[in-house]
Amino acid sequence: MPRGDEGRRPPGPRGHWLMGNTPEYDADRIGFLRRCHREYGDVFSYDERTVFVIDPKLAHDVLADPSRSFVTELAPFDTGRNLGRAVSQGNSWMSARRSVWPGLNHTAAALADGRTVEILDTVIDAAAGREVDVLTTMRTFTATAIADYCFGPDATGIPGLLADNIEATRPFAGTSYQFPAWLPLRRHRRLFRVHRQTVETLTGIVRCRRASGTRASPGDLLDFLLAADPEMPDPAVMATLRGILMGGHGVPAAALASIVRELAARPRLAAELAAEADGSTNGTAPPAARLPLAEAVVKEVLRLHPPVWLMTRTAHKAVDLGGWPLRAGDDVLLNPYLIHRDPRWWPRPDEFEPGRWAAGQPAPGAAYLPFGAGPRVCLGSALTMRQLTLATSRLAQRHTIDSPNVATAVPEFLGRLAPVGLRARFRPSSGRSAAAAPPSA
Repeated sequence: MPRGDEGRRPPGPRGHWLMGNTPEYDADRIGFLRRCHREYGDVFSYDERTVFVIDPKLAHDVLADPSRSFVTELAPFDTGRNLGRAVSQGNSWMSARRSVWPGLNHTAAALADGRTVEILDTVIDAAAGREVDVLTTMRTFTATAIADYCFGPDATGIPGLLADNIEATRPFAGTSYQFPAWLPLRRHRRLFRVHRQTVETLTGIVRCRRASGTRASPGDLLDFLLAADPEMPDPAVMATLRGILMGGHGVPAAALASIVRELAARPRLAAELAAEADGSTNGTAPPAARLPLAEAVVKEVLRLHPPVWLMTRTAHKAVDLGGWPLRAGDDVLLNPYLIHRDPRWWPRPDEFEPGRWAAGQPAPGAAYLPFGAGPRVCLGSALTMRQLTLATSRLAQRHTIDSPNVATAVPEFLGRLAPVGLRARFRPSSGRSAAAAPPSA
């Protein structure tokens, strides 16, 4: 940024006279952010409208937003930066959150434990000992699991639609440059087509289910939403389900890819997890609440490799951030990855130590943000933690995981953080029943 603005804006790198910091950032995103953090501190400017925050207290303040000064990330291609519309959409989403929360809390999520394990077994057994791409396999599992949770018997076709969304958004993850929506680029046309198909498909399911009448007891999340009081209109139901499907698919899949990498690299840990599972319910898959080691492994993976490694908020009015004045329209990017690895908050921050979560030990202050914080904390966090804990335990209980590139498949800082190109073979463990019963809630 220009030196003359340092008194008004946080300090930051000058960048190229025309392209700014984008080329250097896109070449090595986390390396660029580490260098800026070392040189400029916990708050630094990326350009005239963008500020990065690596301070946990400030990050928590932005996420909790007691002054309601920030909105969540603006819609793609919103080059006009319509902040009024973003505020209105944010208020509608908060209202929808209050309606849907009881259908996603710990009690409701526990009811899906059995189906989670059943779906995981089906997906992994289909690989039949073959070497597979781990992230693709985990996406198949999480897409099937979240579709089943949301739609039950009407979930057919939804996992494929979620895969189409992943592919349609992939070209946008590799660059920070954004072209106008009106340009007839192939990636634009594909994204709009998949978005339209997703909205039409979900809207059709919602309308058909509503027309069929309310069931005596909810069988899935859609039933729950249709029975909400006050009644949610179909567009609100569709939009809520779409958000849950997208978050409940990509985030846990990325986390599971990192978990599989740790299990493949640490056979002793995998054996301890298997022993925990076997000791809990005599060889069957136990409920998530009985798996403290598996839960600790999940928490530690989410610390070291948070799938949501960047979070964006936009100021919709002038606000102070740690003594720095922000203007309406300024973007604040929060970085859980660097916060989670900061030695000021975490001892031995770059080491994988599930023991730091022993006996339910909490995170230090506000320095743990895998699901965000405050009133907009990830709506599906309880469901995701249960799914990840059960999947971690079940994989270790039933399989020996071999990976030929476990040492070289490094995380990719594009979209959701996950190891790139990780491949593995899930071999049935000797003496472990492939037909072990799923858990009861």
